[in-house]
Amino acid sequence: MTKFKDKIVLITGGTSEIIKLQREFFLGNKTKSVKFRLEQLKRFRHILKENEALLYDAIYADFGKSVFETYETELVLIYHEINQAIKKVKQWSKPKKVRTNLANFPGKSRIYSEPFGNTLVVGAWNYPYQLTLVPVVSAIAAGNTVVIKPSELASHTSAIMAKLINENFPKDFLYVQEGGVSETTDLLNQKFDKIFFTGSTRVGRIVYEAAAKNLTPVTLELGGKSPSFVFPDADLKMTAKRIAWGKFLNAGQTCVAPDYVLVHSDVKDRFLEELKNQILQIQGEDPKGCESYVRIINKQNFDRLSELIDPDKIYFGGETSVEYLHINPTVLQNVTFNDKVMEEEIFGPILPIIEFNDLEEIITDVKRRPKPLALYVFTKKESIKRKILNEVSFGGGCVNDTIMHLSNPKLPFGGVGSSGMGNYHGKMGFDCFSHKKSVLHKGIWFEPFLKYKPYTNLNKKILKWIVE
Repeated sequence: MTKFKDKIVLITGGTSEIIKLQREFFLGNKTKSVKFRLEQLKRFRHILKENEALLYDAIYADFGKSVFETYETELVLIYHEINQAIKKVKQWSKPKKVRTNLANFPGKSRIYSEPFGNTLVVGAWNYPYQLTLVPVVSAIAAGNTVVIKPSELASHTSAIMAKLINENFPKDFLYVQEGGVSETTDLLNQKFDKIFFTGSTRVGRIVYEAAAKNLTPVTLELGGKSPSFVFPDADLKMTAKRIAWGKFLNAGQTCVAPDYVLVHSDVKDRFLEELKNQILQIQGEDPKGCESYVRIINKQNFDRLSELIDPDKIYFGGETSVEYLHINPTVLQNVTFNDKVMEEEIFGPILPIIEFNDLEEIITDVKRRPKPLALYVFTKKESIKRKILNEVSFGGGCVNDTIMHLSNPKLPFGGVGSSGMGNYHGKMGFDCFSHKKSVLHKGIWFEPFLKYKPYTNLNKKILKWIVE
């Protein structure tokens, strides 16, 4: 892998100048043209494909992430979103006909999808391309201008996105603003028509508060402690394989990773053994030498994660290397909801196992905690599936798998409660960046007398007949 050496620094005018330029550009109505949107989406795809080598080098410099995993978990999702938007944007943009009630006869009713205008997309560091650029694709398809703020923690990927976008798109339409907390704060102090944020719940609250000052609509894609339920009738080998893959992908730095496992006591020991075997198959005896096992993003997160590993509860793994910012896949057993590792989202390669016997009790324990971004249940019994899916509120999830619900563009992705608000992906992404404008087109050849004075008993009887 070629090392990505130089961070690109592009110096332009201030943030307020960029936003002013984008506001003027949007008011010129150019982005409302479907032809213009298609041209920009195709250009975006071409730029990414032509510069894939640079994208791979940059993310390797930040994470040590392999080419295959970068393509699998980052670029393929972006390309899919772009391709779908190119194919569907004409259809999505057409006014939608809806039925008109008798009170508005003669008339026709339409719902128009119009862009919000000037939008801000704040990306996350854990999947820096996917979580930053997929919502940008949706914003372009919907006809908005976009200011993009990548995470400064993944500095090389932030720099390459700035280079590729700022050198190939006019800044009054699409612009990447690099920087840290001060630059993000400056952006949040500006007036946008829509803000899309991906990150922690703590920062999400800050974004939401800032947006409220301007009554700006917000989509928040946050996180939370996503549980996996494992029942005695589950295929334990396949269950362990899919949980291990979902948990240790990207070294656990995945917002929808299984955060902890709730396993029935009847199969706990067998499940732990299968889990250990699957981790060894996926990562090998030495995960540091495995090309598909990435490092922790920085020392601050490495230290935070290291403190969550209770030596007395290690079932498997636990080895760390501060020099390489590396933590081996770690499984903790005999964990309770009172342990430190259960206080907040782990966001790393540590998997606590909680044993349970009573389904009602464990569901109640989960429901008493903040609503998770994802939930996974492993069972063949329809009654158990229905019970958990009906009783537990969560953003999205899978039955007998992990994470893969994100790969279906027909399924909206988003959180609920403290794990987020709003959805995107595919058509839902287009809708996320669109205002639905309702219009009644009224004919003039007939006018009902009911709405005009005098209001008689006859008027009331006719109205009741129409309405009731």
